[in-house]
Amino acid sequence: MASGLCENCSQLRELTAHLRKVCREFERKIRNVFREFSECNCVRITPERSFLRTTQELPSLRLLNDDETQLLSQESLQALNKLAVSENTGLQMSAAMHYLHLSHLLKSPLPDAFMEPVMALLLSTDLDVQKTISLALVNLLVKNNVCKELVIEMGMLVPILELFQSGDSAAQCHSCACVAMLASSESNKDAIVVDGIIPLLALAKSYDPRVQQNATWALLHLTQSDGSTRILCQAGAIPVLVLLLQSSDSEVQFCSCTALCNIAAIREHHPKLLSIGGHYLLKSLLTLMLSSVQKNSAQACRCLQTLSKNVLIQEQLMELDCVLPLKALLKTSAAVWTEPAVTLLSALSAHPPNNDFLVSEGLLDEVALLLHHHRSSSAIITHSCVIITNLCSSRMGQQAVMESLCLSGLLGALLSPGLSDETLLHVTSCLNHLTTWSEWPGHPLNLSAAITAEQVSGLVKMSGQIQNSLLSCNCAAIISKLEMTEEIIGLLRPHYITMSEYLLVFLKKKDVKFQHLGIVTIFNLKKDGDFSSLLADSELEVELRKVHAQTEETRRLLQMIQPLSPSSVNP
Repeated sequence: MASGLCENCSQLRELTAHLRKVCREFERKIRNVFREFSECNCVRITPERSFLRTTQELPSLRLLNDDETQLLSQESLQALNKLAVSENTGLQMSAAMHYLHLSHLLKSPLPDAFMEPVMALLLSTDLDVQKTISLALVNLLVKNNVCKELVIEMGMLVPILELFQSGDSAAQCHSCACVAMLASSESNKDAIVVDGIIPLLALAKSYDPRVQQNATWALLHLTQSDGSTRILCQAGAIPVLVLLLQSSDSEVQFCSCTALCNIAAIREHHPKLLSIGGHYLLKSLLTLMLSSVQKNSAQACRCLQTLSKNVLIQEQLMELDCVLPLKALLKTSAAVWTEPAVTLLSALSAHPPNNDFLVSEGLLDEVALLLHHHRSSSAIITHSCVIITNLCSSRMGQQAVMESLCLSGLLGALLSPGLSDETLLHVTSCLNHLTTWSEWPGHPLNLSAAITAEQVSGLVKMSGQIQNSLLSCNCAAIISKLEMTEEIIGLLRPHYITMSEYLLVFLKKKDVKFQHLGIVTIFNLKKDGDFSSLLADSELEVELRKVHAQTEETRRLLQMIQPLSPSSVNP
C-alpha cells in the first residue's frame, strides 16, 4: 500500500531508519569492545581495573539510563563513592560524568548521601574531573536539587574557590557560577565574603565574557545583604563595578548596574560612589541609559533614581543634561521601562531650581502623553501627577500645562480601571490644584469645557466616599469649581440627589474645611433653579440654617472679646 508521502519525505523516512540501524549496530559493537576489554588479563592486573569491570556492569552507571530510581539507588551510591576516591582519573571522570548526566535528568532533591562523592571529585588532582563535577554542581544548584547551605557545611567552598586560580576559563566559569548560586542564600554570604571577594573581583576583570558574567552575577548576589555590601565596598568593589558598566557584554552591564543600585540604596556608600573623578559613575549610567538593551537602560535609570535622593547628585545630573535620555525612555511602549524614567523625573522636579529647565525641555508634553497611553500603571500616573504639580510652581509651568494635553490626560485617568484610592488621590489633588488658577486671562484652563458625563459621574461617586475623606474632599472641590454652563448643568442634574447626600454629611462635620466646601458647592449649584427647588425645605437646607446660626453665634461671641492692639502683641 502506498505510504502517501512525497518523494522528499519518503527519502527522509528511509534515512531515519538507516540511521537507527547504524546506531544500533554501533552500540552493539561498543558493548562488545567493553566486554572484551573488561575480560582482558591486562585489566585484571590492579584492583582498580578489576573494579572498572564491575562498574561497567552496573546498570545504574550506564549513561544511557534515564531511570531516576536506578540512578539514585544504593548500588549507584556505593559505586560512586568508590570511583570518586579512586586514584585513577579515568574512574573519577566516570563518576563525574554520571553526576553531569544526573544533573540534567534529576527532578527530585538529590539525597544528602550523594554529596560525599561530589566533595571527593572536587578535590581531584585532575582539572577535567573538577570542571565536569563543578558543572554538574551548577546544574543541581540552579534546579534546587541540592541544598545550598549543605554545600557550604560540607566545606565545598574551598575547592570551588581554588578553581578560580586554575587559569582555565571553563573551570573559572563553572566555579564562579557555583559561588553565584551559593551567594543567593542569605546564610551563605558571610562564608563567601571571607575568602571569596578578592578572587571574585579579580575574575570580574577577566577577558572571558562567561567568567566575567558569572563573577559579576556572584557580586550582585553579595550586594543584596547590608553586611556583605559593606565588606565589598571596603574591598574596592565599587571601581570594578563602575568599570564593568562599560563592558561589551550586556549581561555584565546589567549585573554590575544592579549591584551598584543595591549599593546606592545605602547612603553611607554615596561618597565612595561619587569619589571617582569627573562624574564618571553618573556619565557611565547616563550612557547606559541610551543602550539598545532596554532592561539595561531601565536599570541604569533606577540606579540614578536611587542616587537622586541626594540633592548634590541631582545638580550634577542636570549639569550632565540627563533630561534627553530620560525623555527617550518615556517614549518606550512598555510601562516597565517607562516607570524608572518618570520616577527619576519626579524626583528632579521636586527640586525647584530644576523646574524652568524641565519645562523648557517640553517635559509636560511628554507627561501628558504618558497619562493618555499608560492609564493602567499606577506608578506612571502617580509620578506624572507629581511632576505636573511641581512644575506648576512657576508661571512658566502653568502656561505650559494649559497649552499641553495634561488636563485631558488627568480627566481620563479618573476612569482608569483598577487604580487604587492612593493613585486617584494623586490625580484628584493635581486636578484640584490646577483649578485654583483656572482663569488666566487669554489662557483659561477650561475644565468645564473638557469634562465628560462619565468623568462627572466618577467625581460625584468618589465625593460620596466619605470614609476616604481626602479623596472625597478633592472630588467635591473640583465639582464646586465647575462653571454652571448649560452643558455642565445638564451633566450635574442627574446627580443632584446623590450630591445633596454628601453635602449634608459635609455640613454636619465638625471640620470647618468640609463645611466651607459644602457651602461653596451649594452656592454654585443654586445657579440652577432645579437645584434650588430641590433644596427648599429639605434636610440639607435645615442643616445649612444650623451652620449659619452657629456661624452667627461664633461671630457674636468673638465681638465680645476686646481685640488686642498691635502694640500689645508686638511691643
